[in-house]
Amino acid sequence: MKDVCNSMPTPKKSLLIRLAAPRGFCAGVDRAIQIVERAIEKFGAPVYVRHEIVHNRHVVKHLEKLGAVFIDELDECPDDRPVVFSAHGVPKSVPKEAQRRQLIYVDATCPLVSKVHVEAERHHNAGRHVLLIGHRGHPEVIGTMGQLPEGAVTLIETCEDVMRMVPQDPKNLAFVTQTTLSVDDTSDIVEALQNRFAGIAAPHREDICYATTNRQTAVKAIAPDCDLVLVFGAPNSSNSMRLVEVARRAGASDVHLIESADDICPNWLDGVKTLGITAGASAPENLVTDLLALLKERFAITVQNQVSAREDVVFKLPNMLRSNAARLGE
Repeated sequence: MKDVCNSMPTPKKSLLIRLAAPRGFCAGVDRAIQIVERAIEKFGAPVYVRHEIVHNRHVVKHLEKLGAVFIDELDECPDDRPVVFSAHGVPKSVPKEAQRRQLIYVDATCPLVSKVHVEAERHHNAGRHVLLIGHRGHPEVIGTMGQLPEGAVTLIETCEDVMRMVPQDPKNLAFVTQTTLSVDDTSDIVEALQNRFAGIAAPHREDICYATTNRQTAVKAIAPDCDLVLVFGAPNSSNSMRLVEVARRAGASDVHLIESADDICPNWLDGVKTLGITAGASAPENLVTDLLALLKERFAITVQNQVSAREDVVFKLPNMLRSNAARLGE
């Protein structure tokens, strides 16, 4: 009897997994990836892409295998090859230079980022000084500030920036925001702006994109009950970093940003009974499914889907690529 007991496998520990939904790709990211794929199909490889099309190394590697070449600046693109601009948007000087060189170019800027560009330009044309709530150095911020002449936009990163700024005409201001910010942080800054400058012009609709808002709401729903929350995303992805912050503030006992399951330290799961999982808007879903498969080998898992919203947004491809897709039988 003793030998029989010794031969029996050790029961797996139970692990409850709470999956936040929505998570992963948003419509703007999906559109940007399709643009690069369709451009390679239409024009052949290589197709050059200015900056990472989205902030995720798995996506970048996938597109590189298809024939994409990622570059930092436009002068690295040969005159005879097409170039794609990233989903984060670019300053006006970039397409202007592409036109001067007669390059074929495709703009993969997310339509929700383009909306912010239009708002900023509208305010500028109305004679208002534009305040951009965002993070210095982020490609989206660089692109938005580059829509207007130098000095026409002031970057606001914190409530302290609001109190320090001294505008030339306090009664003629407007604000726009980076689309991937924390909803909570932005609301504090907006409140500070409106308290200090009563007549400041606001966006007609919230600038923070639906996908950012939905993913933050979803992680808030799971975080308080989780011993650990894992967020798939890249360190240079603003929306992914904000998910980490939101999960911590919402009460998760521990939170880690990971780019793949390989980043997980085994001791992170010690004593964990409830694990939360989500993914930033530029992280592919296969990263989540791969992790679930690995966890199933080690634990007796129960998966709960926490659905906070349904998403059915789809953004059309640019005309030159839509016609090509039609010829491909799509």
